[in-house]
Amino acid sequence: MKRIILTSLLTALIVAAGIFAGLYGLLGGSMENVSQIARLVTTMRFVEAKYVDDVPAVKLVDGAIEGMVKALGDKHSVYMDDATFRQLMQQTEGSFGGVGVVMGFPEPGHCEIMSVMENTPSAQQGLQPKDEILRIDGKEVAGMQPEEMANMVRGTEGTQVVLTIRRQGQEDFEVTLTRAVIQLTTAKGIMIDDAGIGYIRIASFSENTGKEFQQELAALKEQGMKGLVVDLRANPGGLITSCVEISNQLIPAGEIVSMIDRDGNKSVFESELAERDYPLAVIIDGNSASASEILAGAVQDRQCGTIVGVKSFGKGSVQTMLPLTHGDGLKLTVARYYTPSGRSIDGTGIEPDIYVELPEGAAQDVQLLRAIAAVKEKLAQ
Repeated sequence: MKRIILTSLLTALIVAAGIFAGLYGLLGGSMENVSQIARLVTTMRFVEAKYVDDVPAVKLVDGAIEGMVKALGDKHSVYMDDATFRQLMQQTEGSFGGVGVVMGFPEPGHCEIMSVMENTPSAQQGLQPKDEILRIDGKEVAGMQPEEMANMVRGTEGTQVVLTIRRQGQEDFEVTLTRAVIQLTTAKGIMIDDAGIGYIRIASFSENTGKEFQQELAALKEQGMKGLVVDLRANPGGLITSCVEISNQLIPAGEIVSMIDRDGNKSVFESELAERDYPLAVIIDGNSASASEILAGAVQDRQCGTIVGVKSFGKGSVQTMLPLTHGDGLKLTVARYYTPSGRSIDGTGIEPDIYVELPEGAAQDVQLLRAIAAVKEKLAQ
């Protein structure tokens, strides 16, 4: 009997030691990490056992993850529930449930409609560029992060969202919008000048943006394009892969951008374009961010085009997505990027080569006109 008891105790100790060793390895071989996880589990068990109401374990874990990410103090690292994460994935694929507006964030706690897409709920209800969104479903936008505002406006097709709008010269008013599936065309081009100046507007960098840009550029070349203006205003960024695809069509062979992670590992993206036979201007504004700034920074540093407009947003970090087991997910900053000359524009933005503000209520798009003039100046040389 003693032998059986001793054998059982020894087996239990071996199993316990194995479990501890596995946990120790999983936590990076750090006793400090083991101690902190034990503290977290102890707190969770205490709340589950003693809180006045029953609390699902998943709710506690969701809150712990969200708090963990907020503790980083990085506004670009975000925990998203299943609905929010699904919407973000849909948007990068080129379609999502929404109302058809491009939102800009001129300063913290403010949300402005930059443009309204045709044949969408917002267009049908008469929303206009420069309208300011004060409240979303009755909740003040002041204090919200841009991503939170955008995620509240997006949602499942057929559901409704109520926006409180401030429009210059009118009293504030509410508009109820029924969300629809928004098929996002992210790159669209036209010939805008008799001198053969082409224009391509890039709204964001999603999965299909590189191909859309290629098609629009080819169509403009067939029409006899001699120079090109690329409009990145109010473009919040998106997939770096799409940005690199477009850079390969605009920037001569050489470096586009480099990324450096926490361990100092450096990844360099390069263009393989043999040559470009037309002058280029790129328009940016305070809402041109992330991948937009990568493209504009590469054009500026490689001296293969003219940057027109005002200083860009200044987001110089790279995020990756981690899908979690309940349909939720994590967007985490994993690296910083640097322009070909080695600049980090995080928090500073890109200064244009030609500074042009767009005045309130301007009758003409003076930034676009100046970009066209810059291309013509190059053509005349």
